[in-house]
Amino acid sequence: MQALWMVLGSLLFATMAVCVKYASAWFNSSELVFYRGVLGMVFMWLLARQRGVALATKYPGMHAWRSIVGVISMGAWFYAIAWLPLATAMTLNYMSSVWVAAFLVGGALLAWNPRTGSATPRQGPLVLSVLAGFAGVIMMLRPTIEQNQVFAGVVGLMSGLISAFAYMQVMALGKLGEPDSRTVFYFAAGSAVAGAIGMAITGISPWDWKHALWLLPVGILASLGQLCMTRAYRQGATLVVASLQYFGIVFGAIYSVTLFGDTITPSGWAGMALIVASGVAATVLRSRAVPSAPAEEH
Repeated sequence: MQALWMVLGSLLFATMAVCVKYASAWFNSSELVFYRGVLGMVFMWLLARQRGVALATKYPGMHAWRSIVGVISMGAWFYAIAWLPLATAMTLNYMSSVWVAAFLVGGALLAWNPRTGSATPRQGPLVLSVLAGFAGVIMMLRPTIEQNQVFAGVVGLMSGLISAFAYMQVMALGKLGEPDSRTVFYFAAGSAVAGAIGMAITGISPWDWKHALWLLPVGILASLGQLCMTRAYRQGATLVVASLQYFGIVFGAIYSVTLFGDTITPSGWAGMALIVASGVAATVLRSRAVPSAPAEEH
C-alpha cells in the first residue's frame, strides 16, 4: 500500500501542475501562489483539527524561513509551467534530489580537514549522480525549448535548486519533532501572504468564474498529494517509496503529450530518463547520510 500511496501522490502533483498550466492562461504566478496557499491553509487546518494537532509552534523563525524559500521555489515552478512544456517544467522541479546530493557532497568536502590526517570523503557515487543529472538537463533542454523559452528554463532549474533548500529546512523541522500537518500549514500560510504581496505589485487579473474553477483543484490536489506522500513515508520502506516519487515525471510527460500536444524528441526522452536515474541514485545514496528524511513537496 505504501508504494500505491506514493504513486497516487505523484499523480496528484502532476494533475495539479496541469491545473496550474490551464489557470496560468488567466492568472499570474502571484495569484496562483496566493490561492494555493489559502486553500491549503483551510485544508490543513481541518486536518490538524481532526488529528488534534495544535498549530502553535516553538519555532516560528524556522517555519518563516522554510515558507520564504518554499514560496520562491513554488513561484518559480509555476512560472516555468506557464512558459515551458509541462514535462520539461516537471522534470526540472524534480531535480531537487540531485541538488540535495550536490549540497551533501559540498558539505562533506567543506568539513574535511586534511591536516587531521583523515581520509578524503568518499563521495564518488554522489558526484557521478549529480553530474548525470545535469547531463540529463542539457539533453532535455536543448531540443525541447525554443530560444524565447531559455529564461523560463533557467527559472525552472532554479525552482529545483531552491526546492532543495526548502526540503533541507523541512528535514530540520522534522528532527525537532514538528508534525507534518503543522509544517505544511505554515507553508500554506506563507504562500498566501507572499501571493498577496505579489498581487499588490503585479495586479489582479479580471475575475471569471469559469476560469477560476481551475484554482480550486490547485490547492486541493497539492494538499492531497502531500498527504499521500507523507503517509507513504510513514508506512513504507523509505528508499522504495522515495524512488517511486519520480512517477511524477512520467505522469507529467503523459499529460504533456496527450493534453497539450507537446513533442518530446528522443534526446529529450533520454535526458528525462537520465534525470530520473540520477535522482533515484541520489536518493538512495542520500538516505545513508539522512536515513529518516521526510517526503518532498512538488
